[in-house]
Amino acid sequence: MKRIIGTRRSLLVGSATTLIAGTLAAGAFAAPTANADSGKGADREARGVARAAERAAEAGIDWKDCPADWELASPIQCGWVTVPLDYAKPNGKQIKIAVDRVKNTGSKEERQGALLYNPGGPGGSGMRFPTRVTKKNPLWEKTAKAYDFVGFDPRGVGHSAPISCVDPQEFVKAPKADPVPDNEADKRAQRKLAREYADGCAERSGEMLPHMTTPNTARDLDVIRAALGEEKLNFLGVSYGTYLGAVYGTLFPDHVRRMVVDSVVNPSREKIWYQANLDQDVAFQGRWEDWTKWVAQNDAAYHLGDTQEKVQAQWEKLRAAAKKEPIGGVVGPAELTSFFQGAPYYDSAWASTAQVWSKYVAGDTEALVEAAGPDLSDTKGNAASENGNAVYTAVECADAKWPTSWKRWDRDNTRLHKDHPFMTWANAWMNLPCATWSTKQQTPVDVKSHKGLPPVLIIQAERDAATPYEGAVELHKRFKGSRLVTEKDAGSHGVTGQTNPCINNRVDDYLLTGKLDAQDVTCDPHATPKPESAAK
Repeated sequence: MKRIIGTRRSLLVGSATTLIAGTLAAGAFAAPTANADSGKGADREARGVARAAERAAEAGIDWKDCPADWELASPIQCGWVTVPLDYAKPNGKQIKIAVDRVKNTGSKEERQGALLYNPGGPGGSGMRFPTRVTKKNPLWEKTAKAYDFVGFDPRGVGHSAPISCVDPQEFVKAPKADPVPDNEADKRAQRKLAREYADGCAERSGEMLPHMTTPNTARDLDVIRAALGEEKLNFLGVSYGTYLGAVYGTLFPDHVRRMVVDSVVNPSREKIWYQANLDQDVAFQGRWEDWTKWVAQNDAAYHLGDTQEKVQAQWEKLRAAAKKEPIGGVVGPAELTSFFQGAPYYDSAWASTAQVWSKYVAGDTEALVEAAGPDLSDTKGNAASENGNAVYTAVECADAKWPTSWKRWDRDNTRLHKDHPFMTWANAWMNLPCATWSTKQQTPVDVKSHKGLPPVLIIQAERDAATPYEGAVELHKRFKGSRLVTEKDAGSHGVTGQTNPCINNRVDDYLLTGKLDAQDVTCDPHATPKPESAAK
């Protein structure tokens, strides 16, 4: 699956004082409901997370100014929460999870607790979440009066025991091989790269890999909740963050107070994760065609063709030229796919992507090389990109059992590519390390409601590429009492980040009052992007 996160990846996405146990409500470190997957292992992990949460509640979080190189200025504060690497062995090796917060902007009486956030991935950092308050994002102004905004780096990400699979500078080097194979030799070469990547993960991060699962991140989330002194969790999950929320809600139903999930991963065990990736390829093709149609409608600005078919022909021409001779020596078909996938992901990338393309067709290659090529001088950014990809791979490979038969991968992706060529093979190669993964692959959690789970607000765009609409419908069926708000005829990923009062007001109302509509709601789409002239 393309890393499903609020920002796309580069490869191809509180109290002022330390809280102590005496300040906590009784449920702050209660054991999770014994409901998910039966068995001795699950029981040990349930006891382990309860023990870890109790310790975290006693320790609290020692909030301080954030380290300067984290680029999180005051009044944002940073701290650490200690969790077991393996919840079945809660007294064994511990790792530290980086957290940050900004306090609610309203009065003490207005405060309703902490709102935790995960942007997706797997592999995305939530540490920028408090900047929505410090930068006065108008969409979150009302919610910020009532909640501390709390972000965190999930296990393996960023500052939280980060993992790695390959040297970051090697990871970003370009051009990479064309993801669309011309022959069997191309496929063999890609299979070799996937095996080597899986081996690199084992060599560089082997101790962490068995424990890099969504259920463990959900357990970490519960320990963070306890460390914050919160009896119940308020959570906003976007993209993969919706699956984290769904797993948390299943494992800890009576620990949830409010939960908003936006752009929903299909939580079905049959989808996690192999089939989900195939479904994503179909959705990406549909949204790619939405965008190329928009480009054609704005031919006066971009001069790339006045029909969708002509724009598609320009794309194929560009791709062929980059394959024959990489643009600027570094931008081939793989790098083009990585850059252009931003448009199917986010409406906010429609105009800028078309503008870069238009400049290239007009003879200016610099903008495309800068946008799609690597920056080897950005060692910090390259390390973050490599880390994000490593976590993405580790979590998806560990969460579920993957096909090991190359014949199945070849058959499924060859079939899909015929009608959905934009993303299919690139997505396949990205996930193929899971076919030769070194550690045990789990059975996904059976996501569903259990006693104590409150109503959940589900937000979904109808034509989302990264998380197809059916995922929201599936979670809606599984979480009883949930409400589904659909943004009709829209497809931008991360709906709560768009200006659409029909959605924004419902998110505010739910987080502030707990109230939901009596029935599901369909909203008109947010405003269509406006073109930018390529001459700008």
